[in-house]
Amino acid sequence: MRIFSNNNSFTVKNILNKVVAVVLAIALFCCSDALVCAQDSAQTDEEELQLYAQSAVLMDADSGRVLYGKNEKDVLPMASTTKIMTCILALEYGNPEEIVEVSAYAASMPKVKLYVKQGEKYRLEDLLYSLMLESHNDSAVVIAEAVGGSVEGFASMMNQKARDIGCYDTYFITPNGLDAVVNDSGKIHSTTAQDLAKIMAYCVTDSPAREKFLEITRTIGYDFTDAEGKRSFHCNNHNAFLGMMKEALSGKTGFTNNAGYCYVGAIESEGRIFTVALLACGWPNNRSYKWSDMKKLSAYGMENYQYRDIYEEQEPHIIQVKNGIDNRTDSPYNEAYVTALIDDRGEKSIPYLLSDKDEIEVRTQISEVLRAPVAKNEEIGTVCYYLNGELIRRYPVVTTQAVEERTYSWICSYIWRIFLP
Repeated sequence: MRIFSNNNSFTVKNILNKVVAVVLAIALFCCSDALVCAQDSAQTDEEELQLYAQSAVLMDADSGRVLYGKNEKDVLPMASTTKIMTCILALEYGNPEEIVEVSAYAASMPKVKLYVKQGEKYRLEDLLYSLMLESHNDSAVVIAEAVGGSVEGFASMMNQKARDIGCYDTYFITPNGLDAVVNDSGKIHSTTAQDLAKIMAYCVTDSPAREKFLEITRTIGYDFTDAEGKRSFHCNNHNAFLGMMKEALSGKTGFTNNAGYCYVGAIESEGRIFTVALLACGWPNNRSYKWSDMKKLSAYGMENYQYRDIYEEQEPHIIQVKNGIDNRTDSPYNEAYVTALIDDRGEKSIPYLLSDKDEIEVRTQISEVLRAPVAKNEEIGTVCYYLNGELIRRYPVVTTQAVEERTYSWICSYIWRIFLP
């Protein structure tokens, strides 16, 4: 079959081929355009904050929620930011007034160091200032050996505390953060930005030693001597961020050849506490990159997140109990009911740090009908709070009284009471 037009002939097959080609061209154009839009959108999201750090986190210290992350779960070395864990463990498990002795191993540590000598004795608390203000590597080992019995023993304590806090991608080998590897396993001294921010959050909010931790890390200068008073020392705080923002609460710097410049810090503003962790934030001569990233993340948190009370009052629920004994009348002719209330453990307020884009949903699930017997305080449902689709709080709904089952023996007893009072 042929179609003739202006002396040109086209087969049906040729026409169909051209139509298909046009459709494919249009589809390719649309897909390409959509792909470009998607790439632009993704690029916009990634470039929302231009950070130098290879891995970074802004965290709500109260809830542990990551408010902004960049490769926040990448496992990387963290240098002397390690020392926040060394400090908090020494405060929780050590005696600040204890006089501790320097071992040959501790004295052999590379600089930055206090240059303690084997056999010298120091007050543990003084060494904590040396640890956190000047980041002395030898002081870290003296502390570890005093509190943990050995560096290996103290490292085990560090790793256990990390797990207790909920940091499962962190592995401590040294108390000072020097690059290290376990030969038989190949595991390196490392953490993630998310874990490191969570450890700092613990130090400044949840630890029983938080006040002393803050006192030490916020001290600008500190003087002390060895236990015999023969040598005098002065320490200056190298956390320059304390003087850069009035909201600065605490922090610790770090650097090794493998880790690059690192920083972990906390800021407090209008009742909000944010923690920030920066890993691999430049190498020499870029030590100021971490301050730029810290300011940027701090400003992002303060500008975008405010506390809102997300608590919703729940009315009592009256639930029918099949085959139950009515507690009010003790009559077999009346349906039994039980009252159920949310067990909110006395919490009548749930302050949560949220942005304008965050969505809170409260879902209530309760059994519509129960079957006797029902115990008092029996869980029959839940009230759950979801943030952007993720569960953040769960409360059980429990009964306020028991309902007995209407058994054959109870019915016989009921009849007996009627006819033979």
